[in-house]
Amino acid sequence: MSFTLIFIIILILLFLQTSVKVINEYERAVVLRLGKFLAVKGPGLIILLPIIDKMVKIDLRTVTLDVPPQEVITKDNVSIKVSAVVYYRVLDPEKSFLQVEDYHYATSQLAQTTLRSICGQAELDEVLAEREKLNLKIQEILDAETEPWGVKVSKVEIKEIDLPEEMKRAMAKQAEAERERRAKIISADGEYQASKTLLEAAQIMAQNPITLQLRYLQTLTEIASEKNSTILFPLPIELLKALTNNPK
Repeated sequence: MSFTLIFIIILILLFLQTSVKVINEYERAVVLRLGKFLAVKGPGLIILLPIIDKMVKIDLRTVTLDVPPQEVITKDNVSIKVSAVVYYRVLDPEKSFLQVEDYHYATSQLAQTTLRSICGQAELDEVLAEREKLNLKIQEILDAETEPWGVKVSKVEIKEIDLPEEMKRAMAKQAEAERERRAKIISADGEYQASKTLLEAAQIMAQNPITLQLRYLQTLTEIASEKNSTILFPLPIELLKALTNNPK
């Protein structure tokens, strides 16, 4: 085999290595020719001109972006740390490559600033109780801001809210006081209902005095069923009045 043939084979292999590229189904290739945008190619097999063409792969799959804890001062002046997670994907590979230097880094920084801004406009109770509302608001802002970059933000979730220890103790005391208040209200309401029932029972017994004697007999039956040796005898109040009013 001559030296010329070997040289030709090497050139062919180098050409195939630099010119023939395979793009996966979840990727797209942004091709530049002499520094100018040519096309978005893929998936499958594509051919590039050596030295002249340059290719950059863009992943179209959904990316999970972890937003680190951010120091936030809420509207009612409470200092908290809030972390979140953002789900986004590239819809337009051309814009994501040409309109922004690094779309992933840009989206991450925008997510951090937006999270601080939205949580800072809300009070602590709103941040704790209305996360879904804040999630939607952050998602709408991020989606609108990243649209020129060809990026679609599909979902935002506030992941964790870290409160100061002093605030945790204060909230625990508040919750305990609230439970005690409810317990007192329930107890007072029970006493009120019991008093109304006793009043109705007294009125019924006053209309028919025999019911009081029947109640006394029922009480004796309950005492006897408990194997108690104590015996109670009723003493009419009228008899006591007669004894006290009788002169010696």
